Amino acid sequence: MQSTVGHRSRTTVACGVTVVGVCAAALLLANVLLYLYLDSVYHTGEQQVSPLVGCGPQHFKMPTMKNCTPWLQCSQINAEVHKLKLIGQGAMKKVYLAEWRGQKVAVSILSSLDYWEDFLHGLSMLQALQSPQVVQLVGFCLEDYIIVTEHHPFGSLLNLDSVLAKEQHQQHNTWQMRLRLAIDYVSVLHYLHNSPVGRRVMCDSNSLEKTLSQFLLTNDFHLVVNDLDALPEVDLSRNLLVKCGHRELTGDFVAPEQLWPFRNNGKPFSDNLMPEYDEKTDIWKIPDVTWFLMGRVSGGDLVHFHLFQIHERCKKKDPKFRPSALDVLKVYKSVYSSMVRDGAGFRDML
Repeated sequence: MQSTVGHRSRTTVACGVTVVGVCAAALLLANVLLYLYLDSVYHTGEQQVSPLVGCGPQHFKMPTMKNCTPWLQCSQINAEVHKLKLIGQGAMKKVYLAEWRGQKVAVSILSSLDYWEDFLHGLSMLQALQSPQVVQLVGFCLEDYIIVTEHHPFGSLLNLDSVLAKEQHQQHNTWQMRLRLAIDYVSVLHYLHNSPVGRRVMCDSNSLEKTLSQFLLTNDFHLVVNDLDALPEVDLSRNLLVKCGHRELTGDFVAPEQLWPFRNNGKPFSDNLMPEYDEKTDIWKIPDVTWFLMGRVSGGDLVHFHLFQIHERCKKKDPKFRPSALDVLKVYKSVYSSMVRDGAGFRDML
């Protein structure tokens, strides 16, 4: 009898051990699958899935289109693109909401020939940098100073909080979605710093508002860079550096090397004497943009905590000690993955 009880006890213990082992293995497998999923969504150096996939050069395909279409030329733009209303205006260009064959598009028209070179530069960058990180080019007509691009109804990142405040979008107002936007932002910088046409610097970013206005919020809550009119090239092998404009820059948002170094000496600003700099100016601005993107959501404080060290490195006064965009991107993705994984594990425990 005692032997039978002992046998049952050992059997019960063995079963318990087996169940624990199976549970542990299942939890481990779940974590591995979650990691692989997140890695596939945000794999370092890889581009996101986009409507551009499958289209050849100089073609476009918007989400509701079945086939790729060659970029529209002057005759097609004049005959088939119909302006609906003005949606944006600056010193350089006016932007209209328009329609082409039932598709909503954005039409940019040069306002002043004083900005012709910037206009041409922006178009050349759009042509050369077509990718999931860049707004999709639909067509252009140099004769009429027109560029047509895909329209994104949410507008620029300046509208982020107002979009998320709407009842139909409030479910997206989470730390996960906001951190994904920050990952998209750093992904754009990484792409521009390693682009097919050289290392490019975002020079139209002398304030937080100006920087946010360069990006569009897509319907599926990602972002694409839209304004490419000021992307000078850095090439250290050719001793090629940049200066973002010919006026004195001020404020804490711009990098220290972008400030007039002789201001405290009372020496007036001189563009000829202003030192040049490289793409690390973009890195300096990452923490400020991410702080805006994260907003005030539950879990946001924990995100900032995990990003503290990399952001501290971004704010190094000497640009040589700042990380690359890829370094920052790796940390952002790691934080995202670990926080999602830890959250999933916590829910499983409940």
